Amino acid sequence: MPLTMNREVFVTCAVTGSGGTQDRSPHVPRSPAQIAESAIDAAKAGAAVVHCHVRDPETGAPSRDLGLYREVTDRIRDADVDVVLNLTAGMGGDIVFGGVEAPLPVVAGTDMVGATERVAHIAECLPEICTLDCGTMNFAEADYVMTNTPGMLRAMGQAMTDLGVKPEIEAFDTGHLWFAKQLVAEGILTSDALVQLCMGVPWGAPDDLNTFMAMVNNVPSDWTFSAFGLGRNQMAYVAASVLAGGNVRVGLEDNLWLEKGVLATNAQLVERAVGVIEGMGARVIGPAEVREKLGLVKRAPRDDLRDARSVAAPVPAADASGRKTCPECGHLFRGKGWDGIDTHWHLKHEGVMPFDQAWPAIEAGTYKSSS
Repeated sequence: MPLTMNREVFVTCAVTGSGGTQDRSPHVPRSPAQIAESAIDAAKAGAAVVHCHVRDPETGAPSRDLGLYREVTDRIRDADVDVVLNLTAGMGGDIVFGGVEAPLPVVAGTDMVGATERVAHIAECLPEICTLDCGTMNFAEADYVMTNTPGMLRAMGQAMTDLGVKPEIEAFDTGHLWFAKQLVAEGILTSDALVQLCMGVPWGAPDDLNTFMAMVNNVPSDWTFSAFGLGRNQMAYVAASVLAGGNVRVGLEDNLWLEKGVLATNAQLVERAVGVIEGMGARVIGPAEVREKLGLVKRAPRDDLRDARSVAAPVPAADASGRKTCPECGHLFRGKGWDGIDTHWHLKHEGVMPFDQAWPAIEAGTYKSSS
């Protein structure tokens, strides 16, 4: 097998995650201010991408609160350092069964909501990237199941595509990659997909090299991949992923330790990863190059877009290529004709006018923007 080492590598920092790590290290950020500060420090250390969850500021418990997401993203955007924003969309797919003899009803810890609610913060904050956990999986806990049905993933993936946010496919096992390819084949995701290979997460793909290379060999050649390992294997996977032709992810979501007995910060983990990458003779690329490589567009959040439109020219119904644009916000649809406008409208503009009322005017070309 020839060496296909990646010579231009981007680093993603997974800043805080949603696991129960908040009481195991004082460096795991909880509040929006702490999460943003840690993300900014990671960017200054060399991370081109920051992957963010939010937590209850008091308890550290994982949260889906839109206000917390908005505060985190606003703080990062207002910082004096550029970085690509990557928000999780993995929350809201959690089932905790009642036990082996009485699985129903489900118990505390269950958080199952619909596709629209699961991506509501994505529509609100408009990051460049958001994650799409591409399958259902038993996690380490006895009766907890990460639940992402094919129907749910199709709806969420289409919503992300319609919003112009690039999905980062989270593949915890080979079957997740298989279904991701199906989403591309169906046109729900674009063919230049981005995938994160999540290794050693119980009970998905183990982090041995044979399994890792099986995952790598199943990634289509026109996709971009990154990979990570948990705990003490985090830095080993920095090297392994670069050697296999990929990019890398580190951060406190996946590992709390810098070395034995020494708790890490996100910036320290990024610095260590940058050292490994550069020591291998590769170059660490920055956020501008990542945007060019992945076709990303840095945008303002929803309210800022609305403010900008108030002094802009009217939104045309189509761009120069004939592709349709949303008459309310100017979003460019990638599919044929008006494909995807219903999902887009429900996510972003239902409060302006219900879709079933707006659609006849949109179709006739007579809809007037509320701005």
